[in-house]
Amino acid sequence: MSLPQEQILAAQKANLETLFGLTSKAFEGVERLIELNVTASRAALSEANTHAQAVLSAKDAQELLTLQASLFQPLAEKTLAYSRHLYDIAAGTSSAFGKAFEAQATEAQRTFSNFVDSTAKNAPAGTETSVAVFKSAVSAANNAFESVQKAVKQATDMAEANFNAVSTSASKVAAAGRKR
Repeated sequence: MSLPQEQILAAQKANLETLFGLTSKAFEGVERLIELNVTASRAALSEANTHAQAVLSAKDAQELLTLQASLFQPLAEKTLAYSRHLYDIAAGTSSAFGKAFEAQATEAQRTFSNFVDSTAKNAPAGTETSVAVFKSAVSAANNAFESVQKAVKQATDMAEANFNAVSTSASKVAAAGRKR
């Protein structure tokens, strides 16, 4: 039994829309990444210029050492902020891809289940056992897929929690360094 031509065309149209939507999301992520890097590069260049001018105008070795020491504290904070922005861009883009994949997978499962049900209804007499075994296998595959999706979601949540914990810890260390 084959799908009617309208269903095939609708599926192809949906796949094409998903492809263009994901391509658009990927480009948005790349644009945000480029914007972040340009902004960070401009700021780094400006700060390097300011710091170089300050170093060149230092009156003695003590002032020079103080200037050098003062350079590293903000650098750690800026690196942390850059990493956070980078993570946010990656997480946002990844989330968009994940949602699209989930929607496509759910639709594919639904279509396949409908196909199996339709085929089972039209199966010849005496094949009920084979159909039941096949339906059971499809159900087990769907359950396995859902389990994998849940595991990936948990791993993603754990990675985000770890990143946030490291960021918080690094912020506290940077703040403690400023207080000294």
